[in-house]
Formats: sequence, structure tokens, C-alpha cells
Amino acid sequence: MSDPSPHTVTAHDLTGSLTLPRRIGRGVSSEERGRVNMGWLIHLHWWAILGQIILIVGAQIFAEIDLSLGPLAAIVAAEVAGNLALGALVRRVRVTDVMVVLIMLADAVVLTVLLDWTGGAVNPFTTLYLVNVGLAAVLLPQRWAWTLMVASLACFASLFAHDAVQLGHAIQLHGSALEQMSAHLRGGWIAFSMAAFFTVYFVQRVASALDERDRELQVARAQVERKEKLASLATLAAGAAHELSTPLSTIAVVAKELQRALADGGTQEVKTDLQLVRDQVARCREILDRMSANAGEAAGEPMTTFTTAAWVEGALENFAFRERVRVEPLAEERSIHGPPRALADTLRGLLKNAVQATGPDLPVTLRLETPPGRVAAVVVDYGRGMQAEVLARVGEPFFTTKVPGEGMGLGLFLTRTLAEQLGGEFHITSRPGVGTEARIELPAV
Repeated sequence: MSDPSPHTVTAHDLTGSLTLPRRIGRGVSSEERGRVNMGWLIHLHWWAILGQIILIVGAQIFAEIDLSLGPLAAIVAAEVAGNLALGALVRRVRVTDVMVVLIMLADAVVLTVLLDWTGGAVNPFTTLYLVNVGLAAVLLPQRWAWTLMVASLACFASLFAHDAVQLGHAIQLHGSALEQMSAHLRGGWIAFSMAAFFTVYFVQRVASALDERDRELQVARAQVERKEKLASLATLAAGAAHELSTPLSTIAVVAKELQRALADGGTQEVKTDLQLVRDQVARCREILDRMSANAGEAAGEPMTTFTTAAWVEGALENFAFRERVRVEPLAEERSIHGPPRALADTLRGLLKNAVQATGPDLPVTLRLETPPGRVAAVVVDYGRGMQAEVLARVGEPFFTTKVPGEGMGLGLFLTRTLAEQLGGEFHITSRPGVGTEARIELPAV
């Protein structure tokens, strides 16, 4: 399959303004990046609060460590209230990197207070400072990541300063020095395990989210590039039509006058040549008109809602090879919203390509599918298929495998552009020796 037959889609339809979604990743706003980062921080807070409760209860009951439960309970309660307030605040205010940094600084301070009330610098759970530092390295720009690292070091150093004044404050340990050292080592292993788990889990989740946003941004950029190419194509077609219309008209008039002058005389060879000139001029005009129509210069049409049956019927109307199309309709009708004539012409072009790629006596299949919330029209041919290098270029402007005069390589490019403009997708798969499948998928009403 190469490119569909020309369809009339306006330049406004296909090159109209596209609001590029601001995604998380390189080259996007700090507000969007901060909003996603803040969501991960709130999620992490709940895990941290749960872990703190388990550790406090476990230390009090199983490790025979007397803790100051009143202040610790107050700190945990304040964390719960603060995280609830933060979740509500994020939905109403503009989130920036600075706000994320302030929250992470507050996390370091809260961790410092908790550690101070549970043994200070000798508490093995000081390892959890690394979770904050690791997240900062992933979530924040370089200067803020370094700022948070320095702040975490300062908070850790403050524990040493307090211990220098009053070692082992706020807790009471039981057992011999050897038993206390053994408990400390076991606590260190638990702290390291928690820090490793939180760091790997959340860093991987955040990194995956950022990669996904980057992929979405690349798709949006590709759509914008296609629209820019379409706008350039419209300009080129309009300019070519304007510049060539006068000389082509002159050639046509002169050739017609010569034919009249030689009507009663002149050789048959000269008359044949003059008719060939007129035919080629007409072909040039047809090509220019087709370029203009494909580029969206023709008159537009309104967006309407219509059924899949109407879409198929519009595509098959006046289609020269209708008897070779085997339609597999939907059991239940669905509706789509868009320009009916442009979509019908697009589907007709795909069917024309399929017929041209298939043997003269073989049918092609038009299958309708209903993915969740979508409607898909799938055109399947049973021709020789495409090689990988050809399939990789399908949809590029002016790339075609057809012989000269049968196509200009614009149809599939415009089909994809139209589908994406309507919130849908267009894909082609092909296997050499088996055939090709073209799939245009649109949102269902």
C-alpha cells in the first residue's frame, strides 16, 4: 500500500493551532515537573509515616527501648495533618521546584527531630537521610539537589552537636553494652534495608514516569512537525498553482489556436503533437489541483457526528472496485465525530491502495473494530507486503512506491495528520509475502 487517493481537508483542519501538552522532563515547565514530583513526595510521606509508627511501636515493645512516646506521637500526628493539607494545597496552587525543595527541606527537619528524640546521631536510622538526597538528585535541578544535600548534612551534624551536650538523651537503653551493640547493628541493617528499598522503588517509579512524559513530548513534537510540513506543503501548492497557472493557460490557448489553424491543413503528426501538448497541460493542471486539495487549500466542511455505517458507505460510494471489498461491520453501531467527507475520502484512499497492492482477482478486507472508547477501521490487503526499509518511510511526504502519475506520496501523511488532529491514531503493519494492514482509529462518541 502506498498513499491514498487525494481528499479535501482544509488547511485549518490540519494545520490549525495545536496546544502542545506540557509534560514532565527536559524542556518543560518547572510547574508541571513540580506537580508530578510533589505527587510522589506525598505518596512517599504516607509510606514514611507508616514505617515510623511500626518502628516506634517495635522499639518500645520488642527492643526494650524506652521512648518518649508523647512527643513522638505529636510529631507523627503533625506529619499526618501536614500531608493531608499538602495534598489539598497542591490541587489549588501553582507548584514549582522551589515549593518541592521547601517540602523536602521540611522532611529533613522532621526526620532530624524524630532522630533527636530516638537516640540522636547513634540512631541507626540516620541512613534515611540518603533517601531524601537520592530523590533530590532525581527530582530536582542540579542547584537544588546540591542545596538539599548540604541541608541534610547540616541536619545530621546537628544531631552530633546535641549528642555532645547530652548523649543518649530522650531514650533509655537496657541490657549490657554487648547487647546494646548487637541491637544497634540489627537496627542498622533494618535502616539500610528500608533506605535501599525506598530509594530504588521511588527512584525507579519517578524515572519511569519522567521517561513516559518524555515519550509523550516526543509524540507531540512529531505531530507539530507534521503540521508544519503540511503548512509548508499548502504554501508550496498555492505558490506553484499561482505561478504556473498563467504559463499553462497561455500554452493551452496557443495549442488550441494552432489546432484550429491547422484544422484544414498540416500533417497528422503535427496535429497529434498539438493534442499531446493540450493533454499534458491538462495533466499539469490536474496535478496542481490535487496538490492544492491534498494540502488543504480546498473549501472546508463542518465537523459532524455520524455512524460507522455512514463512514463505510461514504468511502464505498462511487468506488470503482467496490465489489472487491469484503466488509466486516460491527454488530452494534458506533458513532464518531469529524469531517465526514474527508474521513470517507481517507478510507477510500486506503481501500484503493489495498486493491492496487492485491492481485486482480483477490478481495480486500475492511474490518471495523471497537477498542474501549474508540472505533477502528482496518483495511487488509493480501499483496506482496513491504520491506522493513519501505515500511519505515511510509507516511513521509512525497514518498511513494507507486509508478509516476499514480500517486504523489501525500495520502498516508495526510491520513495520519487527520487522525491525530481528531484525537486518533494511524498505523500500518506489513509482512513481505503476506500483505499489509492499515488501521485508522478514532475516538467514539
